[in-house]
Amino acid sequence: MSMRNLYPFLLLCILVTACNNKKNLPDISGVKVDLKVERFDEAFFSIDTLQIDRDMNRVHQQFPSFLPVYLQNIIGITDPEEVKVFYRFYKPVFDSSQLIYKDFEPVKAQLEKAFRYVKYYFPDYKTPVQIIPVIGRMDSRQDLARMASGEYTPNFIGPDLAGISLQFYLGKNFSWYNDQNFINNVAPLYRSRRFSKEYIVADVMKLITDDLFPDKSSGRALVEQMIEKGKQWWLLDKFMPETADSIRTGYTRKQLDWVAANEGLIWTYIAKNEDLYAVDPATIQTYIGEGPFTQGFDQELSPGNIGPWIGRQIMRQFEKVNSTFTIRQIMEALPKQILEEAKYKPK
Repeated sequence: MSMRNLYPFLLLCILVTACNNKKNLPDISGVKVDLKVERFDEAFFSIDTLQIDRDMNRVHQQFPSFLPVYLQNIIGITDPEEVKVFYRFYKPVFDSSQLIYKDFEPVKAQLEKAFRYVKYYFPDYKTPVQIIPVIGRMDSRQDLARMASGEYTPNFIGPDLAGISLQFYLGKNFSWYNDQNFINNVAPLYRSRRFSKEYIVADVMKLITDDLFPDKSSGRALVEQMIEKGKQWWLLDKFMPETADSIRTGYTRKQLDWVAANEGLIWTYIAKNEDLYAVDPATIQTYIGEGPFTQGFDQELSPGNIGPWIGRQIMRQFEKVNSTFTIRQIMEALPKQILEEAKYKPK
């Protein structure tokens, strides 16, 4: 084939491949999701601290239910003088966030798309109808909530709403994230490298997966925790099928390439060197939970939290051998059944 005829041929192949990939996705065009963004962050940081009572009353009128939650549970302040101190300290953080999030429509559109997938698979699940961006504290690890799965999240969900803590999405090069005190007391660099815009939707969807199917595997055997946490990642794939896997997993591109190339080695190492039914914290911590790398593997290329990735691979194999199962049936299957039927033996 001549070079002249090769380009149209390649273009056709690309288009066919793209169409085939689209055909494998569920049709969510008829699923209705209508989110409303309530800019609490802008309302709060527009107050005049010289007129604190007047302006806080104005914010309360706009957000009568949420303002008390913000003051008491998010920033832990009720005294007006302390509000002034918080305002002055975090106003520069808000100003930095405005450079990125003044227009919140792109994030809203991505969230709506993800929620459509949620409603497609779980039509009875009540997805949030309000998105509330906030600027909260960033003083300690407690400002990042730890989910049942063991992963940390800066966000929160409640009746009808999802809150986005913008102070943790200002880009990995944001000066605060690289301050040694922040690294030591809030988030190490391997976590703060994900403090950017593209991770917002995935972080919110992790809260949704945990709300739908809470991870109750804490204290259970290593392989059970790997599978249960792998379920969460597998479900996230269903809710965000067009999102890069690096965003869903939190791994770097190099780490993803490494685990893909060494899947058999990883599983063989764990199966031979560990008791898959161990429950001791040290063994669990090696494979479950974030870290710069996984002990026993390449420190430059291996990711931390490798257990859920293996768990997701097992889940994918289980899905293949149970193609008639619904999403719910797969999520509710017991780890023992999943491990037996998946017959996971990667090369």
